[in-house]
Order: sequence, then structure tokens, then C-alpha cells
Amino acid sequence: MAILWNNKRGATRKLLHLAGALALATCGAMPMAHAADPYWVGVTGPLSGQDAQYGEQWKRGFDLALDQINSNGGINGHPLSYQFEDSRSDPRQAVAIAQKFADDKRILLELGDLSSGASMAASPVYQRAGLVQFGFTNSHPDFTKGGDYMWSTAISQAEEQPLLAHYVTKGLGFRKIAVLYLNTDWGRTSKDIFAKAATADGAQVVAAEAYQPNEKDFRATLTRVRSEQPDSIVLISYYSDGAQIVRQARAAGVSTPIAAVGSVYSPKFLDLGGPAVNGVYTESNFFPGDPRPEVQSFVQRYRARYGADPDTFAARAYDAMILSAEVIRRYGADRAAVHDGFAKINDVPSVIFGKFKFDPQTRRVAGAKNLELVVKDGKFALWDGASAVHTP
Repeated sequence: MAILWNNKRGATRKLLHLAGALALATCGAMPMAHAADPYWVGVTGPLSGQDAQYGEQWKRGFDLALDQINSNGGINGHPLSYQFEDSRSDPRQAVAIAQKFADDKRILLELGDLSSGASMAASPVYQRAGLVQFGFTNSHPDFTKGGDYMWSTAISQAEEQPLLAHYVTKGLGFRKIAVLYLNTDWGRTSKDIFAKAATADGAQVVAAEAYQPNEKDFRATLTRVRSEQPDSIVLISYYSDGAQIVRQARAAGVSTPIAAVGSVYSPKFLDLGGPAVNGVYTESNFFPGDPRPEVQSFVQRYRARYGADPDTFAARAYDAMILSAEVIRRYGADRAAVHDGFAKINDVPSVIFGKFKFDPQTRRVAGAKNLELVVKDGKFALWDGASAVHTP
């Protein structure tokens, strides 16, 4: 499913259904002073399926960025637009979309996919086409090793999982940890890095249980975990499966404290988990309560438009579109110029990093610090440093 986004004054957004399955829409920001051809960015990510909430948050962040870019004259008089293709975060779909974008010479760079696995499956297509693949949520350490056209603003799992381990062991004081993890390349890699870091911090991983992405019943897994008498459970999950695990754990009388990787940081985790997720510890590179002026400006504009607080995925999408526009503005509107521009770009404002600058060797942005959070009264809140309650 493809969605084309552009902006025109006075026009309402329209969703045109093609053959009852394909969707085409135009939206975005304010009109340009003259009708110049738009510059196009391709996006691949989930708009349907169990991860669709992430795609919806992306769209909100993208559209807020387009409002800002296009209402200020666009890019040298050209509006910026994006074409969003629904991959469902399926590697096979991601590859097919990559070929479509590679063949469409309008597309100057690509953003996505949500999961590292889907992105990495498509990376060879983008590398061969000379089209930058900007995996702004792709944290797998090997993602940017796929070629010099792969770039990411996501903290790699090699950086993020040790931060989670330090939070769980040094901050919360847990020593006997059970890990439940998605049985995907991302999940397995994250589990291995977390376990190594937790062990180095003096803790012991007493159980490590994998589960399938489509798994719904975790009761047998939780029974096995409980038999090991951990003082904490760590989830390497997305929001949907993470919320389901917590609900089933609490319903089964498992009161052990639970921490989760930052991918659960989404309003949907709270909606799906209900009261059961109160007390869950997690982390994020972005939090709307961050007092930095650039964060508060973004949060206020987001609230005014959507009537809610942004999550990490909206903030990452906003940052990614702002950075993409600036690369095109500074270095040129063709694929080769975009590729070279990613290696040179710096000092672009970011709500997550403060300022963007890539390491040209790793092709990642370094310097983000995780904020430690806990769910209180149905909302995410900054962790106050208080000791966790050990209830194995």
C-alpha cells in the first residue's frame, strides 16, 4: 500500500481507495509560493498488522516536520513530500518496496524500515541502486555494515543494551534476571548483548526464553521462568507482545518486577497493558517531559496538532525528515549528493540528539543518552532513582 504525501493551502486531505486495497493520499504542510516540482523521500514501514501503531506515529512525526519545512519555503522553493509504502515490517515486502523505490528516480533517499531485519533484507537493493537507506530506528549493530549507503540515527544494540543492563543492575539493583526475548535476529542479538553486559555488572541471567513474533500465550513460558526464582524479568519486546506478557504475568500472580527495552515506549503499550503495566521500568532516548527548549517546542506543536504527547517513534520520524531535508538543501537533490551529504552533515537541530553529526566510519549518530523511565498511574514518568521492590 502506497501513500503519497504533499501539501496545498486550503485543500483537505483525501484518501483515495484504489481497487479497494491501494491507498493514495496527499497531505503535508503549507503551499509553496510557486508550483515547483516536489522532492520525494521514500518510506517503508508498517501501516497495517501488529506493528501498525509505529507507522502511525511515524506519519505524525513526518507530517509535523513537513509543516515546518514547507511553510518556510520548502527546499530552495521545492516542497518536500514522501511516499509511504506499507511493508508490515515483513522482510519480503521490504525487498519488493526497495526495488520499487530503486527504479523510481524521483526518490532521493529512503527512510525505514521499522525493524532491522526488514531493513537489512532490503539493504543490498539500495546499495546496488546508490540510494541512501536511512534506517532511523534500526539498532542492529550490523545494519550499517551493509554498505556505505546505510545510515542510522538509532543507537545500536551494542550501545543500548548495556545501558538497559546498567539500569537494571546498578540502578534497580537486580541480580537474578530472567530474559524473555523475541526470537528474531534483533531479539537474539539484543538478548546476547544484554546478558553479557548484565553479567559484567555482577548479575546472573538465570533464564532466557525465546518466543515467536506471533505468539499470544506466554503462560507456560512464565511458569518456567518463575521456577528459576528470578528477582526481575527483562523483556526484549515490542509494545504489543510486551504488554501481553505483562498482563499474563500479573494475571498468573507473577509479581516479579519487570523491565523492558525502549521499544515498548509507546502509548499503545499503556493502552494494551492497562493497569498491569504500572511499575514496568523502561528507557527512551526521548521523553516529552525533557525540559530542553527544542524538545518543548516540538512537544507543544505536536500537542496542538494531535491532542496528545509524542512518543519516541514520532520524535525519531520528525528528526529523520528534518535531517533529510537539510541534507538535500545543503548538498543537492540527487542520490549521489545525498549520499555524500550524509557524511558531511552536522549542526542540524534534533529533539533527540540536540545536534546531528554522523560518525563517517560507523554511519551512526553517537551521543544520545537514555532516559530511565517507569510507568506510574498509567503514564510514563522519569524514574526518580528510588529502589525497586524485589518480589520474586
